[in-house]
Amino acid sequence: MKNRVAFVIKQAFYKSIPVLAGYIILGIGFGILLQNAGYGVLWAFAMSCFIYAGSMQYVGVSLITGGASVITTVLTTIMVNARHLFYSISMIERYKDTGKYKPYLIFALTDETYSLLCDGQVPDKKYGDLYRFFVSLFNQCYWVTGSVIGSLLGSVLPFSTDGIEFSMTALFAASFTEQWICGKNHIPALTGLVCSLLCLVVFGSEHFLIPAMLLITATLTVLQRQILSGEEETE
Repeated sequence: MKNRVAFVIKQAFYKSIPVLAGYIILGIGFGILLQNAGYGVLWAFAMSCFIYAGSMQYVGVSLITGGASVITTVLTTIMVNARHLFYSISMIERYKDTGKYKPYLIFALTDETYSLLCDGQVPDKKYGDLYRFFVSLFNQCYWVTGSVIGSLLGSVLPFSTDGIEFSMTALFAASFTEQWICGKNHIPALTGLVCSLLCLVVFGSEHFLIPAMLLITATLTVLQRQILSGEEETE
């Protein structure tokens, strides 16, 4: 049993490797940005441990330094993270019987963690919950580590933060590519691309996100049987 658990944890680490480099670099960027705003390593550590929201943490720096009100902060957080409400729907079946792991799995479901776990593949069905837990945990550890390193570097070395806002987009593109290469069922990926492009054309770059998420959710709901049958064929 111990050998099997160790194997599952090792496989979870291997699965998380594509996120490792991205989260370390992005975390460093966040830590530097936060340090330049006048907030030290403890802030970087605490935000990455208890908020752990990637792009929202970047936005959070400007909210903190700009003296945003609670209402503004809440509304901004909802808008930035609204996509989680939609794509997490597809994880309900996988997470509903996860027991003690459920609270953390819900908390740690970032874009990149979702991209690694949404295919439903696990090295051992008996330890599927443990596998998902450690994939999520490893990913957060990378983010926390990067944030702390960035904060420490930012306190001793001068850095320009120009262009750093593109880093989250770059990581998501890398995660999408990895999932496309490794996965055999491309219906969810194609659905996301087509729906996003359609809404981008119709609603424009400033307002397309929420309509795109709604359309993706509706489309995936309609195509649920085809997606599940495709996953079963690959197992």
